[in-house]
Amino acid sequence: MKTLQMYQREDGEAGVRNRVAVISTVACANHVAEQIAAQVPLADAYTHAYGCDQLGDDLKLSFQCLERMGTHPNVGAVLVVGLGCEEIQAADLCAEISKKRTRCACLTIQEEGGTTRSIAHGVEIIRQYAAELTQMERTEFPLSALTVGLECGGSDFTSGLAANPAMGKMAEHLCEAGCKVIFGETTELMGAEGILKERCTRPEHYTWICDRIKRVEQVALDMKVDLRMSQPSPGNIDGGLTTIEEKSLGAVCKIGTLPISDVLNFAEPAKTPGISFMDTPGNDLACSLGLSAGGAQVLLFSTGRGSPMGFAASPVIKLTGNRIVAEKMTENIDADLSGIVSRTMSVREGGDMLYELLLRTAEGQETASECLGHREFGLYRISPILT
Repeated sequence: MKTLQMYQREDGEAGVRNRVAVISTVACANHVAEQIAAQVPLADAYTHAYGCDQLGDDLKLSFQCLERMGTHPNVGAVLVVGLGCEEIQAADLCAEISKKRTRCACLTIQEEGGTTRSIAHGVEIIRQYAAELTQMERTEFPLSALTVGLECGGSDFTSGLAANPAMGKMAEHLCEAGCKVIFGETTELMGAEGILKERCTRPEHYTWICDRIKRVEQVALDMKVDLRMSQPSPGNIDGGLTTIEEKSLGAVCKIGTLPISDVLNFAEPAKTPGISFMDTPGNDLACSLGLSAGGAQVLLFSTGRGSPMGFAASPVIKLTGNRIVAEKMTENIDADLSGIVSRTMSVREGGDMLYELLLRTAEGQETASECLGHREFGLYRISPILT
């Protein structure tokens, strides 16, 4: 049985990184959170534009996503930074995270007495946390403890011919080992419904996915936009994709010929070994949030046009099938799969390469985005700003 060296959490989960999360509850606290995290190399700032004037399910989703970042397997300690008068209260979020993380504290800028005092106190707290985390050692876990997220962004014609099929072959290795693999991007399944019907192991899962596709289309139609006519994006078109169907048929190659065993709402934790589909937007950062909140310790991201984006909670492995992008943006690319297009590499060889790269990443090898400091974060809203 294949094993990996990872960090054990209090709830028994396995982390591939051991970071301190400095989570802002509201946009007003972003600067303080950023300044605190900037002074401790092991820390990441989770900042966003929301946390105030949110209602109902939208507020609930934001709280839920922030809580799942704080309890993410790659996070060993948490500092929640609030202003004091927002809807997402720092103490409430800290209390929820503390159920799974013993190293969790909170502060509010209003109670601390302003920016400077808040930063000083926050730095004091997370420096202690970082010192404790550096003493932790990795321990042995079965490969099946790994959950992996798959996504694509800035797609071109090589995405569906090379990068995504190679991800599909890599996913075969993971599923054979009992890992959980999540893919999303609902809008990029339009036109691939026939393939999805073959892949879904349960008819109700196929119906569920089709309902989500129709719902997204209807939201766009209500805004006087036909997604099937407005997609692909200008960048996709420049990259050789002419219709949303072409884009979708390439995107679904991320799971190869593997069956879809489960379906998940946005940010819902994956429960079933094998392939799960998550209802996420196509937006790269929002999709990363959903997959990571679903438990993915590592994300694989194919890009035909080139993308530097990383993610705060999960290392992002960037791969491309475009030789020009691999050469021009070499500092941002972890895996060059252009040999599949030029026929000097098979899809299976590309999948094997990604599998080995994934294992090294899980055991501590930094990705290109990590080396460059790309640890982006953002929340996903499901309602307009009303108040």
